[in-house]
Amino acid sequence: MANVTFQQEPVTLVGNEVKVGDEAPSFKVLSNDLEEVTLTDYKEKVKLISVVPSIDTGVCAEQTKRFNEEADQIENVKVLTVSMDLPFAQKRWVNQHDIKKLDTLSDHRDAHFGKNYGVLIEELRLLARSIFVVDSNNIVTYVEYVKEVSNHPDYDAALEAARQAK
Repeated sequence: MANVTFQQEPVTLVGNEVKVGDEAPSFKVLSNDLEEVTLTDYKEKVKLISVVPSIDTGVCAEQTKRFNEEADQIENVKVLTVSMDLPFAQKRWVNQHDIKKLDTLSDHRDAHFGKNYGVLIEELRLLARSIFVVDSNNIVTYVEYVKEVSNHPDYDAALEAARQAK
């Protein structure tokens, strides 16, 4: 399992680590309109899944804004941001920051995404910062579990992986 820290303290990630070449695990999350969303809702698209602990914090906000800026520059790619934030908080944040090119999804109800992707921080019930690129056949082509949750992911590597995925 990925060794991850939060504020330099080790944390326990619940679930199985996802690796390149794996079939992407299914998930059930909520849209900002409280509709259930699953992986199959994005079939035939490449998915860049940006996972953040809380969209209302500095690094998470920057990460979401960066992927929003890049989202329409990559053909056939849908960018998803997943966090444990309530859908109402995500919707408010999205409207405040004019985010229109990606979907924000809430895992607060069952932590289904967090458990299936091995990013649920047991001690905090937050998701560990991570990036997954899933091709149009739902095969994982890129994974980054950010070692220190408060650090930024490797944006360039994730974006390049999304460009290369089919």
